[in-house]
Amino acid sequence: MITLIADKLADSQFLLALLAAVAAAATVLTLAMPLLEGDTLGKRMKNVATERDKIRARERERLNRQNDRVSLRQEPKEFMKRIVERFKLGDWLGTETAKKQLVMAGYRGQQAEIGFLFFRLVVPIGLFLFTLLYVFFIKTFGQPPIVRVGMAIGGAYLGIKAPEIFLSNQISKRQASMRQAFPDALDLLLICVESGMSIEHAFRKVSTEIGGQSVPLAEEFALCTAELSYLSERRQAYENLAQRTGLEGVKSVSTALIQAERYGTPLGTALRTLAQESRDQRMMEAEKKAAALPPKLTVPMILFFLPVLFVVIMTPALIQVMKLK
Repeated sequence: MITLIADKLADSQFLLALLAAVAAAATVLTLAMPLLEGDTLGKRMKNVATERDKIRARERERLNRQNDRVSLRQEPKEFMKRIVERFKLGDWLGTETAKKQLVMAGYRGQQAEIGFLFFRLVVPIGLFLFTLLYVFFIKTFGQPPIVRVGMAIGGAYLGIKAPEIFLSNQISKRQASMRQAFPDALDLLLICVESGMSIEHAFRKVSTEIGGQSVPLAEEFALCTAELSYLSERRQAYENLAQRTGLEGVKSVSTALIQAERYGTPLGTALRTLAQESRDQRMMEAEKKAAALPPKLTVPMILFFLPVLFVVIMTPALIQVMKLK
């Protein structure tokens, strides 16, 4: 059985067929995902709503000077927690940058941090052992042992970088979603503020309305509403919103809100200006992508369109010539 598996893994045709099957399955799954999606907005907004009560409990305990900590998330899995604590991964794998990236990617609480540290330890070891087993016992690629050991070390390095790459991709997706819907959210926020709503009610109203365009932005606004209600300093809530999103537009809005709280500056004028700047920036990014489209289409047109065009044009002429002969 092991010999058969090794032969199959060493067979290039089998690996090619396997990759083709995986690609076909991924295509079908991608097309079927929109049909299988549930009420993501409702679930995430419900989770954010529960954090309001948890933040209130945490602030009450802080004011009463109790020593027990209140977690904003459920407890991490026990075996992950034991491994992280036994090897003290937080001391030599945990960094402040990683913690900020976890928050920006939407993973909050102790569970996310412990899971990240656990995978930063397990994934490099797993890829190293898998690569070592593959290049020494399944397919050697005709390379000397020192090169194969280098391949295994390269697999371990890839495993070290894999969690960071995953976080970067999640941050990019969230920021793209929030950046697309942020100008509309600013317009809604401006309407709410000028109608006489307080900033807490304005954030709450915008979070319910903007969820159809961007679930992450609605989640961040709802969490900011909870922090505005229960944190001792409102400035901290605005700064937390800017740090969680990592967007320059949100940072500008947070600065304007902090200045309005401290100096009493008019908030409506600042929000109107920032909303217009956000729309202009979104339009500039769209124009930039449109301007970069012709160079990107040059190579596909040469490789795929022009040969087909020549075939369509030349085939009737060739048929006429063949008939004359």
